[in-house]
Amino acid sequence: MPDSPSLTHTLVLVATRDATSLTPVDIQVARDLVRGAAPVTLSEGEAVEIACPAPETWDSPGIGSVRAALAERALDVLVTPAHNRRKRLLVADMDSTIVNCETLDDIAAHAGIGEKIAEITRRSMNGEIEFESALHERVALLAGRPVSLLERAWQDVKLNTGALELVRTMRANGARTALVSGGFTFFTRKVAARCGFDENHANTLLTRGDTLTGRVGEPILGPDAKLAHLKRLVKEEMLDMDDAMATGDGANDLAMLRVAGAGIAFHAKPAVRREIGNQVNHTTLRTLLFAQGYRADEFVTV
Repeated sequence: MPDSPSLTHTLVLVATRDATSLTPVDIQVARDLVRGAAPVTLSEGEAVEIACPAPETWDSPGIGSVRAALAERALDVLVTPAHNRRKRLLVADMDSTIVNCETLDDIAAHAGIGEKIAEITRRSMNGEIEFESALHERVALLAGRPVSLLERAWQDVKLNTGALELVRTMRANGARTALVSGGFTFFTRKVAARCGFDENHANTLLTRGDTLTGRVGEPILGPDAKLAHLKRLVKEEMLDMDDAMATGDGANDLAMLRVAGAGIAFHAKPAVRREIGNQVNHTTLRTLLFAQGYRADEFVTV
């Protein structure tokens, strides 16, 4: 391989552990495309990193060329600047990112109107309809339903693989962590406590006695508010935006994903994947740690 120019970036390859493993061929294909250095193992058979020049200098420019070359494999491909990889702030979406579901859809399912609300959610998360109006429309359909639906929906919530490792490893290494959701505080409080987030923010479902009113407390936490929380935390922690990692899956996450030093789309909707270059499409939230250069033996789970 010819000498590489300045190795200012790092390519990360991650395999889906339950489905496959990285092979020497996978690694060599990627290394050749990016004119990279010798690979460094982050997790045997699961993740490697390859120091490389800036993506625009590759023989086939851009991360898409590596993804295309490995399209037959269940691999995720990310590229980051080599400088300042370990972020000091994490701002994460909740629904379909930290947890495996859309909690409002689950409430609706228990109320017997799941399909109607899920279709509005799908369109909103793909950016086809405006977030705030979609939220009001969906919540209005719950008017008069019992508050007990929330607890029933909570029983269905499961953390996505790697959520605990992501939050606890970053905290153990000095990062501040925030769960910022367009969902509801009933769920974010519980998820934040389970994972160990430093703080959580979401919308409030209004109730009257033991009944849902069909209204949401104001102001609505939508895309602009997510970005505002990211900016606030950067300022409070006396950081630069380059020190921040943000992750999410829906159109309401785009504002923060665009500006964070590491904005990573997680199993995202098509509208998000079209815009955000660093994507986790096959693997788990562990990949967000590999992207920062953590080895698997550095992950914290307790």
